[in-house]
Amino acid sequence: MTTNPSAIADDRAAVAAVPQRIVAAWADHDAGAFARAFTEDGTLIITGVSRTGRQEIESFMAQAFTGPFKGTQVTGTPYAVKPLAENVVLVLTQGGVLAPGETEVAAERAIRASWLLVKQDGEWLITAYQNTPVQAA
Repeated sequence: MTTNPSAIADDRAAVAAVPQRIVAAWADHDAGAFARAFTEDGTLIITGVSRTGRQEIESFMAQAFTGPFKGTQVTGTPYAVKPLAENVVLVLTQGGVLAPGETEVAAERAIRASWLLVKQDGEWLITAYQNTPVQAA
């Protein structure tokens, strides 16, 4: 991130908005929008799944939105933003998948996630995402 105070504030807002892009894409069950939040070679790691590249991520999410994630929503709230280099930042979130009709994440679906973001062509994108359950199974 930059050393200019106003640019830092702008970058922090743009970085914090990335999880909301995923929440919005999920709400629309839009696998393409979901995948476009990732770099071309981005990696998605969730329980039992590892996909690399926008095409693989989009394909997985398209199937998931018509299968196990059908009718679900997702939530994710940043609780830490850690700049690592000028164009690299780690965002930590808490949230999870909301089953149809739920307004709060059930304890068994609560997660914490790591989002490694890079700034490419002025846009913050996910290069690696991984989540883990809050509670041990």
